[in-house]
Amino acid sequence: MTSIQRLRPEGLVQSPAFSHVAIVPPGATTIYVGGQNAVDADGALVGAEDVAAQSVRALANAKVALAAAGASVADVVQWTVYFVEGADLAAGYGAIASELASDEPALVSAALVAGLGVPGALVEISAVAAVVR
Repeated sequence: MTSIQRLRPEGLVQSPAFSHVAIVPPGATTIYVGGQNAVDADGALVGAEDVAAQSVRALANAKVALAAAGASVADVVQWTVYFVEGADLAAGYGAIASELASDEPALVSAALVAGLGVPGALVEISAVAAVVR
């Protein structure tokens, strides 16, 4: 095996938005991206109370972090997305779903939480990626 395999086994719900299992080959470089919020380079919250705008910025920040490690969205094995309770999940996830979709989408875990570390943040996105060189 020379690339990451993403599986959607029969017997589990079939979705174009996520896979259920990922197999990373030996020798791949694993990259962990810590939780990214919708903040600019100065740490100021972007998007005010708009969960869609915050989701777009948080994903953009995650992409910057991935690029710094020599990876891209295509290399992501698993996304973790936290939304603050009461946020419009359809709007938040809908704003970024097209960027996460692929023929072999990454695994996705999502959760509702009471709050996040950045005051006013409605979403936080982290990732685990693997690069096969």
